[in-house]
Amino acid sequence: MNSLDPAALDCLAALADELSFERAAQRLSITQSAVSQRLRSLEAQVGQLLVVRSRPLRLSEAGQVLLRYARQMQALRADAARELGLRAAPQERLAIAVNADSLATWVLTALDPLVQQGLNLELVVDDQNFTHDVLRQGEVLGCVSTVRQALQGCWVTPLGKMVYVAAASPDFVRQRLPQGLTPANFAQTPFLVFNRKDDTQAHWVQEVFGLPSAPRLVQRLVPSSEAYVQAIRRGWGVGVAPRLQLEPLLARGELVALHPEVTVEVHLYWHQWKLSREGLDGPVALLDQIGRALVAGAAQALEPVAAQ
Repeated sequence: MNSLDPAALDCLAALADELSFERAAQRLSITQSAVSQRLRSLEAQVGQLLVVRSRPLRLSEAGQVLLRYARQMQALRADAARELGLRAAPQERLAIAVNADSLATWVLTALDPLVQQGLNLELVVDDQNFTHDVLRQGEVLGCVSTVRQALQGCWVTPLGKMVYVAAASPDFVRQRLPQGLTPANFAQTPFLVFNRKDDTQAHWVQEVFGLPSAPRLVQRLVPSSEAYVQAIRRGWGVGVAPRLQLEPLLARGELVALHPEVTVEVHLYWHQWKLSREGLDGPVALLDQIGRALVAGAAQALEPVAAQ
């Protein structure tokens, strides 16, 4: 494959981010016709369709392959600019995917020093079981995931485990669960879930009552980690959330723990593309710095995983 035009690769990345030719052109400060021309040139060079012109548009499998390459080139350019003391172009972002609960509890603290130093970082939020797919598709350069095995072309580093506990408001327990959560009432009890992918609550109930499979529960969707905790406090239902978030509320009596002997452990790992290796005396690449910051932050916030 001949050398690919960096400007065309930037167009492909902008289209993946903005999902329209108009917004991609605005992001790159060029015309829509220029975006279309560069994309056609890139498609002609590789001999494959890269973007499916739908509403919203989407990348083909070949487009996703080149998107990974484009992201890596952008990261390397940003790192070179940093080493030379230059300011990276505004469109050159370093995107990573994180799960919402990590974002609400420890990720911002871990990454804050890098952002304060000027890192052009973008966070993509998804369920921890699916952030790995976003990395595979080339949308991000690294991710916090529950997947243990490294994706081809990536490094993986254990971060620790996030422990989930179940709780409800005192009023909810008094009115809806005077006998506690039991095999007789859990199927009629509303449980709060983050989104349709979230099965933490069902697995917790399965563990509590020794069920052969995860049960179907009455669900109330609250797609925000912070709002999720507020919904528990307001008595919307039973929530299964990180102990990091619930411990202060449990200690103050604002929430009541349900079957506190049962927890759900979610093991987290950091994945990143292999863009560079740190030399003995050389500078650390920006993506490596992000990984180190997350590993250090996780060590402070998450519980360690016992050696196997």
